[in-house]
Amino acid sequence: MEKYSAYRDPGTGIQPFLTPVPSPGSHSSVLPAALLPLRYVVGLLRLTLIVLLATVYALVAAVFAVIPPLKRVVSSALIRAVLFCLGFIWISTEIVSKKRGRSQKLKDSWNPGAGDLIVTNWASWVELLWLAYRFNPVFVLPIPESHVQKAFSITPSPISSTPRRRSGRSSMPEVPSSSRTPSSQIEIIGFTPVSLLTIIRETGRAPPYVSVTKATKPRSLDEIRKTSDRPVVVFPECTTSNGRGLLRFATLFQQQSLPVKGWNLFIMCVRYDPPTGLSPTVTHSIPSLSSFNEKLNPLPHIFTLASSLTTPALTIRLLAQADSPSSPTFMVNEILNVGPGVSARDELAEASAVLISQLGKFKRMTMGWEDKVRFLEFYGSKRK
Repeated sequence: MEKYSAYRDPGTGIQPFLTPVPSPGSHSSVLPAALLPLRYVVGLLRLTLIVLLATVYALVAAVFAVIPPLKRVVSSALIRAVLFCLGFIWISTEIVSKKRGRSQKLKDSWNPGAGDLIVTNWASWVELLWLAYRFNPVFVLPIPESHVQKAFSITPSPISSTPRRRSGRSSMPEVPSSSRTPSSQIEIIGFTPVSLLTIIRETGRAPPYVSVTKATKPRSLDEIRKTSDRPVVVFPECTTSNGRGLLRFATLFQQQSLPVKGWNLFIMCVRYDPPTGLSPTVTHSIPSLSSFNEKLNPLPHIFTLASSLTTPALTIRLLAQADSPSSPTFMVNEILNVGPGVSARDELAEASAVLISQLGKFKRMTMGWEDKVRFLEFYGSKRK
């Protein structure tokens, strides 16, 4: 949309925040309209079952808290049932080795333990369910040093939906000057552990999160990791995108040298297929913004997926541990190039960004969660 053209990434021309829609001419509008009554019935039935499963999950989390093994078994079964209700009958998962160039067996090397970190991109609440089902991790939300200053009136100029190409060797699209300069980075001063249901409710939003109050004490990742009896999941983008690229990573590991020693780092990425007329997007980059739906986020999106009559596609790609920054054989110089684009303050975040972009074949963007805050502000004002 032209009115959101100021929120294209200036380096790639990607709009990372708007909800993806089917491409024009890729489908007929007759069949989706004809199936709408059936989709509503299926959606209501599935949503009812999902709400019941979520209620049972909350009760299990409270009742069996003193028996962790039993809690995990029952919780994992309930979460997998929710994914099944949403149409995720089979989830494609593969371990990719850069050195060998082929997939390996999942059970061989990808098994995060207590105190290990899982670093991944973030596009939806669906991968949260998969992570909880597969690894039973601790989720954390970032706490910024300050709020993003509200943008003054932004009047983006219309730009072409297809960026022009530069001449020469580079294939990078040339974005018109109407694109806004990315916001400067705000320091992340710490994190707070949250439950699965809490981080699902926060999906689509951006720091500071609603569940993080002024009374919440920021904790370092290292402190959380050392005291955790489970793996810890970190989203360096600090918010969700629409999955078309990789947002700028926040500075999270300033005191960490490479290769990592004393604990294991697991790198993964998530990819979703683009939407069609019969298959809605699984990504959730914009939360429910109305006063009624805001408290129920992401329930409207859950209903959208539950009412789909097609099978959604979720691809999980896991980086082999031999290529991880925590591997003793990790070669820093093969991943990091010393230059103006590399953050010397946080080599681990930069290495993770490079590896995830290669793993998922994502283009890296210069826009970050700070730009998402301003986008949501602008988006909300246009929706009123």
